[in-house]
Amino acid sequence: MKTLFFSCILLLTLVACSSDSGKETDANTPKSGPIYTLIFLDKSVSVNPNQAFVAQKYQSALNDIIEQNIKNKGDKLEVYFIHENTSKARALSVTTRSEMEDVSSANATDRETAQTSFDVSLSREKAAIRQRVLQQLAAPNSSSSRKETDIWASLPVIAKANESGATVKVYYLSDMVESVYSAGRRDFHKTPPKDNAQAETWAKADAGQLKRHMIGSPDIEMILPFAPDASVKVNNPAVTQYWTTLFQELGAGTVEEQ
Repeated sequence: MKTLFFSCILLLTLVACSSDSGKETDANTPKSGPIYTLIFLDKSVSVNPNQAFVAQKYQSALNDIIEQNIKNKGDKLEVYFIHENTSKARALSVTTRSEMEDVSSANATDRETAQTSFDVSLSREKAAIRQRVLQQLAAPNSSSSRKETDIWASLPVIAKANESGATVKVYYLSDMVESVYSAGRRDFHKTPPKDNAQAETWAKADAGQLKRHMIGSPDIEMILPFAPDASVKVNNPAVTQYWTTLFQELGAGTVEEQ
């Protein structure tokens, strides 16, 4: 009987220790690191964000991006314009300030209160960020910079973000039609890749000179302004293939299109 009694005591002790250990692990589990979001808005002549389809698609995409990536204190979001001077066209930079209190030693009621307070604060920040980003989407570009589309120039911007050590997520709201008039540059308006094979060949050749930009392994998404019924002439799949191959050659983690 004594043996059974002591066995029960030992079992209960082990269960309690295991439970306490689990709580301690949960409390000490580190949060995921900050997210660095880069949004490139095409402000060249070939994209009209005021068209109904484009406006709806881009507004929805921006709402989703903010909802998914603005989560904790330190999350950063920057907006750049794509045109002739992309690398110098930063239009917006914001960093999340809402912070969840340390509730590792708090009771259930205090934890719930802290969570609610954080959620309300974060929701307000998201709303303010959303408004500012949508203002940049609607901002017109009437300057001469709209005549060219320099997407290559986004690479040093991504490389700079990579230096932060944060998780970098990149979004291009663009037709991805590179169009730069300088020698040695691509002008897809005049000479687009004729098929996927040529697009891949060009991308691999260009990657050789662009690998100096250490972009790390960001997740990249190209959000195109084309309706589902757009013709090949309008939405050339070889252009998208060029960028997919180029980003992969430069080390991107995932490259997606929508």
